[in-house]
Amino acid sequence: MRVMIDTNVLISALLFSGPQMNRLMYKITVEHQLVLSSYVVDELMNVIRRKFKGKLHVVDLLLSRLPYAFVYTPDHPEPGFFEIRDEKDYPVLYSAIIEEVDVFITGDRDFEGLNLEKPEILSPSKFLEKY
Repeated sequence: MRVMIDTNVLISALLFSGPQMNRLMYKITVEHQLVLSSYVVDELMNVIRRKFKGKLHVVDLLLSRLPYAFVYTPDHPEPGFFEIRDEKDYPVLYSAIIEEVDVFITGDRDFEGLNLEKPEILSPSKFLEKY
């Protein structure tokens, strides 16, 4: 199963890991295929540069060793696939849709209630419960 994670989950997994996040990343990278979009990786690095500058080398190292499929998010995603409150969230989910990801994991409540057929949108804890 192909699983994409949102920037907020990736930041939590890389910088604030605990038993639940470690289990989540283990399940995704060992039992499934992790997919990261260029948009999420760029957003991650921007947040790290802005808020956690001292962790930049650690995140860079982790990304270089983490097994994942890297997919490109177009600079101008095609509009109209779905409606979402925060326009910055559109490219993230757009990437998951066009890359035919099975599950999208996020902690962002703006993704709730979109009723997409695919990908299935789950919080980290719901993903762990289900898979």
